[in-house]
Amino acid sequence: MPITKGIKIAAQNKAAHHEYFIEDTYECGMALVGTEVKSIRQGKVNLKDSYVQIKNGEAFVIGMHISPYEQGNIFNRDPFRTRKLLLHKAEIRKLHKVSQVEGYSLIPLKLYFKDGRVKMELAVAKGKKLYDKRQAMAEKTAQRDIERKMREKY
Repeated sequence: MPITKGIKIAAQNKAAHHEYFIEDTYECGMALVGTEVKSIRQGKVNLKDSYVQIKNGEAFVIGMHISPYEQGNIFNRDPFRTRKLLLHKAEIRKLHKVSQVEGYSLIPLKLYFKDGRVKMELAVAKGKKLYDKRQAMAEKTAQRDIERKMREKY
């Protein structure tokens, strides 16, 4: 199978922008087995409720669900297993310091293929309060109304 160039998005965490203020993003690789990659190619992955944790100088994604590959039989792994992220040591140290600060989390935003390899966009995020979420929804609604009125006028 030839390696395709470019980026193909496999999954996105759409709730992340609603639940968090995104401060910074990082691109990282993942340590996966073959059946997991095939399942991701089919789009059978869920990033909702997943997060990243730093342990012993290594980054791991926890709570990400990759459905078992249908033709995988004995080679399939646990769908919720903890998977290692591939980052430079300096990046891991930096992320570890940020994650120790109160209110900050490391969450995956999207999973995609870049030149045939699985990559994850990782975000340093700060949780939103309920009033922040309401304000953001009100701003989106107002912006939509303005755009709708502009289209009607012209």
